[in-house]
Amino acid sequence: MKRSCLLALAFGLTAQGFVQAQNPIIHDQFTADPTARVFKGKVYLYPSHDIPSPVDRLKEWFCMADYHVFSSENLTDWTDHGVILDQKDVPWGKPDGYSMWAPDCVYKDGTYYFYFPDAPNGEGRRGFAIGVATSKHPEGPFTPLDQPIEGVNGIDPCVLLDKDNKAYLFWGGGGLRMARLKDNMTELDSEPQTVEGLPEGFKEGPFAFERNGKYYLTFPWVEDKTETLAYAMSDNPMGPYTFKGKIMEQSPTGCWTNHHSIVEYKGQWYLFYHHNDYSPEFDKRRSTRIDSLFFNADGTIQLVRPTLRGVGLTDARSQIQIDRYSDITPGASIAFLNEDNKFEGWKTILDSKDATIRYNNVDFGTKAAQEVTVKVKAPSGGHLRIALSGLQPFTMKLPPSKEWVLVKDHAPVSATGVHDLSVSLVSGTSVELDWMTWK
Repeated sequence: MKRSCLLALAFGLTAQGFVQAQNPIIHDQFTADPTARVFKGKVYLYPSHDIPSPVDRLKEWFCMADYHVFSSENLTDWTDHGVILDQKDVPWGKPDGYSMWAPDCVYKDGTYYFYFPDAPNGEGRRGFAIGVATSKHPEGPFTPLDQPIEGVNGIDPCVLLDKDNKAYLFWGGGGLRMARLKDNMTELDSEPQTVEGLPEGFKEGPFAFERNGKYYLTFPWVEDKTETLAYAMSDNPMGPYTFKGKIMEQSPTGCWTNHHSIVEYKGQWYLFYHHNDYSPEFDKRRSTRIDSLFFNADGTIQLVRPTLRGVGLTDARSQIQIDRYSDITPGASIAFLNEDNKFEGWKTILDSKDATIRYNNVDFGTKAAQEVTVKVKAPSGGHLRIALSGLQPFTMKLPPSKEWVLVKDHAPVSATGVHDLSVSLVSGTSVELDWMTWK
């Protein structure tokens, strides 16, 4: 899947460029620990930013120097608003600490408050502290306060702003901790306390929210070998909390961490989380994903199955990255387009007859689409069967080519509305597909 920022850079669009996404949703940089918030009718994403370490001590560990913010109105097209805070700008932090881990952002009384962990500078100051930066705009820039929040030592801040405008700070490090915040949003209004009633096992990265009068405290939890996502519920933001179970199972493909947020947008709830899609060999460089989240009638959370397809409609007239599939059969697989630059994305490989890949929710709009173009590589030629749900399948002939070529065909169907798209191999071997588009 080609990252759209390559096109953006070619036309001189950088910090204000658009990126189009399935999973992972950001294609030109690593984005971990995603906190999603709804401001001004848009979803704003505040992740941490994994980078290759410039210092030897972090070559095999997490390394983060700054924060970006992204926004979207449809969860498919994301705008990168650039750097909103850099470690060099934090008065109390180490300018070369590379410890800008999981953040959060909330809005209250005309001000956006950005909460972030950092390694404090100075003699006798060890571990992590949590700072606050403020802005009048959700996309920043943010100005950090001179000192971190007194009495808080830890990582992964999350702020629950309740319906009565009272705020509660949750954080990780030495267990999950919480305290009320004063109305100024920058000082504690109660003594820190440990969240009780949670299972044994390493926990970090709390994210708290309210729904229908119930309070949810969600968190990464190591039940076995790597992090699951789990949750507890309460009738009060300060607890006591009752453990309810898991939101997402541990990754079967080796990413040790998971970190997340949960947000409602336009009547649907979503789980934002991360995985090492662009860095399968090194799980300290993660990328943000989104999948839909659902509740049971009693308020408990249904288990979320991670997908490559993610959420949202895909415009049929865009370059449809079918490697972000909904379903795949034996004989079909995906691989990186360029192992030396994995941000270039993936390709689909069809190796045997009837190997099929399916991509759901393609929007053809109200004007009929009848011409299809496929970027393909077919060393011995072949044929593809293309099917749109509810319409008659048709066959496309592929010319022999050992290089990428664009093959166009007039489809004998007239497609409007939303369809699932399936591509199957009728004949040929080792046929590779990059993308498909319609007009």
